[in-house]
Amino acid sequence: MLLVHKVELKPNNKQATYFRKACGVARFAYNWALDQWKKQYQNGEKPTEISLRKLLNACKAEEYPWMQEVTKNAPQQAIKNLGSAFNRFFRKQGGYPKFKKKGIRDSFRADNGPPQKGESAIRVTGKKIQIPCLGWVKITENLRFQGQIKSLTISRVADRWFASISVEIDKLPHVRKNQGIVGVDLGITKLATLSNGMVVEGAKAHTALLKKLKRSSRQLSRKDKKSMNFKKHTQKLARLHARIANIRRDYLHKATTDIVLNHHEIGIENLNVKGMSANRKLARHILDQSFYEFRRQLEYKAGLYNAQIFVADRFFPSSKLCHSCGCVYADLKLSERHWTCPHCNQSHDRDVNAALNLQRLCTGSSPETYACGVGSSGSFARQISETTCVESGIQHHA
Repeated sequence: MLLVHKVELKPNNKQATYFRKACGVARFAYNWALDQWKKQYQNGEKPTEISLRKLLNACKAEEYPWMQEVTKNAPQQAIKNLGSAFNRFFRKQGGYPKFKKKGIRDSFRADNGPPQKGESAIRVTGKKIQIPCLGWVKITENLRFQGQIKSLTISRVADRWFASISVEIDKLPHVRKNQGIVGVDLGITKLATLSNGMVVEGAKAHTALLKKLKRSSRQLSRKDKKSMNFKKHTQKLARLHARIANIRRDYLHKATTDIVLNHHEIGIENLNVKGMSANRKLARHILDQSFYEFRRQLEYKAGLYNAQIFVADRFFPSSKLCHSCGCVYADLKLSERHWTCPHCNQSHDRDVNAALNLQRLCTGSSPETYACGVGSSGSFARQISETTCVESGIQHHA
């Protein structure tokens, strides 16, 4: 299996200049291919990323000789990325590809080709990495995984350069601690509430640094856009945004890894984050918790450690449903954090009750038996059918 270790680079001026050139070549190739794709499509042709790569290889020596100053993988992989973007667009998993802009998500890729003189093109020795067409570059830490290096992606965040090293490994870095079934309810005040009573507070990095972020943005707005101070402060603001993203990402990785290593069946919600963020009073808090990234990390880590993810239907009333008797409290408001079931008079914590319902979702033998009340979910599922006729619609991901 392939795992990626992202490590910071410490390039000198010459190496940083090469990185900027390679990012520029990759960006130009992507935009050139997107322009050709549109023209060919308007002429009734059926463009593909393979045909566009061949077309670029045929003309770049004469028309774009400066592209040969960097690794050939930079433009080729950029066009492959465009093909992947169109595949997602055709599957309705993303929007129509847009032209790239300088300074926004700059990156390029260098593949590890066949060994030359018994050595791979990309090598890591201690705190140094060998990059094709460039040589040895310092890195800030040792490579975390041991195995064959497959590819390398260089990217820039603010004024820092990073290398994402893809390594093929035979053994996972962690071992499952124990088995268990858990439901995970996501929220604003607390990132996640587990059915076993554990609570994941969430980093809330944007909220914590919001005052500093506003001050820095105001200072930038007062500077002349053509001045050197504007460029310097732009980098300063970019570093602050990167710090917020890093805090959030680090917290999510630790939380999701702990959940996957301690549970082999996990029930979660299928939240409409885009619709939820339309509420202007809650949008910043919702996006600060990063619900989609939490689910994405859970799903790919569950695949690595053979855990199972059960995703409830978007309209499954996890918060309004009494986990004891199955009665649905339809008048539950968002401000009500605790409520009492009108049928069995049991008091519930809103988040814990939702997590318990999601845990019950995992124990259903199939979506049909969970909805009609046959199987391991027993009277709980029957009560759902009798009171609200809810169809849970479980999606299973291994």
